[in-house]
Amino acid sequence: MSTALRDVPSLLRHTGFVLFWLARVLSTSCFQIISVVIGWQIYALTNSTFDLGLVGLCQFLPMLLLTIPAGHVADRFDRRVIVRTCQVIEGLTALSLALASWQGAISPHVIFAAAVLIGACRTFEAPTTAALLPMVVSPAALPKALALSASAIQTATIIGPALGGLLYIAGPGHAYLFVAVFYLLAAVLVSLLKILAPPAVREPPTLRSVFSGFSFIRSRPIILGAISLDMVAVLLGGATALLPVYARDILHTNSLGLGALRASPAIGALLMSLVLARWPMKSRVGLKMFGAVMVFGLGTVIFGLSTWFPLSMAALIAMGAADVVSVVVRSTLVQLGTPDAMRGRVSAVNSMFVGTSNQLGEFESGMTASLFGTVPAVVLGGLGTILVALLWSQLFKPLRDANRFPERSA
Repeated sequence: MSTALRDVPSLLRHTGFVLFWLARVLSTSCFQIISVVIGWQIYALTNSTFDLGLVGLCQFLPMLLLTIPAGHVADRFDRRVIVRTCQVIEGLTALSLALASWQGAISPHVIFAAAVLIGACRTFEAPTTAALLPMVVSPAALPKALALSASAIQTATIIGPALGGLLYIAGPGHAYLFVAVFYLLAAVLVSLLKILAPPAVREPPTLRSVFSGFSFIRSRPIILGAISLDMVAVLLGGATALLPVYARDILHTNSLGLGALRASPAIGALLMSLVLARWPMKSRVGLKMFGAVMVFGLGTVIFGLSTWFPLSMAALIAMGAADVVSVVVRSTLVQLGTPDAMRGRVSAVNSMFVGTSNQLGEFESGMTASLFGTVPAVVLGGLGTILVALLWSQLFKPLRDANRFPERSA
């Protein structure tokens, strides 16, 4: 490996990382766009909120059923091929929806089937992409690379939905064609990636090896603590599910205000990811993760109590920024603390827990709001997040005392 890589130069001059970053921006943006377009089109066809819910279910069930097999596949085959194949299938699915829209052959069942297929592809693509990044950059550059990679996701989260709405004005067929072209472009970029680390020796597939990601995480207190802390914090701090209620009934704003509230966490996350890319964390990483989770909880409490729109936006921006600190620490600990031969399975378990907690967090917020009221539900969630951080700091002392990120695991 060159001295330049060991000295961690600007990743913007690292061709492999730039290709990876651009592919991730394109793929994540396409997923955001197609999610918006599918939702609008199914509602235009059926005028049914139940069908809108079914679209979400169609995307969620594949993740629930296929996450563990996806991790095993990521550890047995070339990860570039897996990611590229998923993006090609997603692009062809979008193209099929474009043709069906233009020919008047679109129907709810066609859209549901496409949602299932896209959900299945995302289930394989997400953990494989996460496991691919440590093969593209050096271990020393990984924290900075993860921060910039988080910025790719946040950029897509901000731009994608708005772009989807604009494209839909020209017609759903044109929006689907746009998505198809850029999914295929992402696949081309992934094909050009060169890996630094050679593939590890792959163990033969057995039932034990398929579920070994769980066993590995359970045997590593630092990784278990980081994943479980982030999962519980997301589960308790799902205030974003109640943003429409806050916008209309508490902050008394309109749809533009709701859009600003929805964008606020992503704005905070994007800004913090750029800060961490410029000044990566080098010491007391465990304490910084616990501090970030407590800031997230405090921001949730402030948002829950606020009746002033600027303060509410500021709290959401702070929550997004704190969340990125937690994500970067967790992701770096998971990626560098896991052998390459296990990285796909561990990333899959990580994705499953965090992804599921997002869904359950929104459900939890809705349920507690219906039982206790909107403001008490959000405030209790924020206080619970702070208490969990304090409790985890005692239960997982190796994580709390972690000073530096580990070297790449063999």
